[in-house]
Amino acid sequence: MSTFQAPKGTYDLLPPDSAAYLAVREAIAAPLRNSGYGYIETPGFENVELFARGVGESTDIVTKEMYAFETKGGDRLALRPEGTASVLRAALEANLHKTGNLPVKLWYSGSYYRYERPQKGRYRHFSQVGAEAIGAEDPALDAELIILADQAYRSLGLRNFRVLLNSLGDSECRPVYREALQGFLRGLDLDEETLRRAEINPLRVLDDKRRDVQQQLTGAPLLRDYLCDACKAYHEEVRELITAAGVVFEDDAKLVRGLDYYTRTTFEFVHDGLGSQSAVGGGGRYDGLSEMIGGPALPSVGWALGVDRTVLALEAEGVELRLPASTSVFAVPLGEEARRVLFAKVTELRKLGVAADFAYGGKGLKGAMKNANRSGARYTIVAGERDLAEGVVQLKDMESGEQTAVGVNEIVAELEARLG
Repeated sequence: MSTFQAPKGTYDLLPPDSAAYLAVREAIAAPLRNSGYGYIETPGFENVELFARGVGESTDIVTKEMYAFETKGGDRLALRPEGTASVLRAALEANLHKTGNLPVKLWYSGSYYRYERPQKGRYRHFSQVGAEAIGAEDPALDAELIILADQAYRSLGLRNFRVLLNSLGDSECRPVYREALQGFLRGLDLDEETLRRAEINPLRVLDDKRRDVQQQLTGAPLLRDYLCDACKAYHEEVRELITAAGVVFEDDAKLVRGLDYYTRTTFEFVHDGLGSQSAVGGGGRYDGLSEMIGGPALPSVGWALGVDRTVLALEAEGVELRLPASTSVFAVPLGEEARRVLFAKVTELRKLGVAADFAYGGKGLKGAMKNANRSGARYTIVAGERDLAEGVVQLKDMESGEQTAVGVNEIVAELEARLG
């Protein structure tokens, strides 16, 4: 047994379970690639200030959960706790917004890090697939992203998820609501830290999960009652567009999400089979984030979907993914000449796109056939000196048990035909 173990709150992805994670990532990415989103990859760590300014000084992510450290050169860096700020920083640095083709549509996949109390569905290292559309203010863009996320989940076979939708207003109407909410919160019996948070960003208090806080929030003013006419019209168009696309959603007047940069459209995908950690993904519009991190005005919208949470949701629904076989053909050589011949055939099959594996290590027939069974291969090729002297190999159908002799020079074509 190894002396070392994975750090607390993290996990290792190992076969065969890792195949499900890969399938989920691919299913989420597929509709994005079909909708004009290009792939982007950013560093696993960034300047601390990028997240402090973008995510928000008052958020738990920045104040409690971010892994921050100082390098030997004196730079203050942080492991990325979320993807949007990094993607926007990279797009600005590369001047993608100046190419004249707005919005800039990007998707990404990677690991993110938050120092949280580990529990099922909430890890200190987690995987997400995200999408950002940068540089355009259009209800159709918000609707597009919600529809693509819904499409991705349904393509996986998920059915018991819900879409929650709200509007957080803009710079015109939100300050009026902020003042009304702060006045309400000052009259509650809240601890000092929560009251301090209410003065910085009162909407964050609405996102507090503690039962005693939620009980006191009954009767709190709702943002929807303070929306300006422009925000009302914008939100109504988003609702109409996703409804026309067949996306069923629930209006949630208290949905604020956990990050400070959101404006107008905000949404969350939740699955009731996951207990307290019910959110499987979410996002919204962040029209002021670019300016917060030193860029020009670039209204944008995006989301991030949790791969880990999505896998748990699939398990909760009992959905079994149709995963491609990791091995279709397994070759078992008996003797040195057979090793040379079958290894060449395996290499040829792989070049043709057939998943093929080989009995390495010089095992006997019994041990090699056990490996063939464990591999899940549909067919096994077995050859010894007598077979090769006759110019054939033995092809075994692992489902039916039927075994037939096939010419050495015909085996690749035969397997291609059988596997379709």
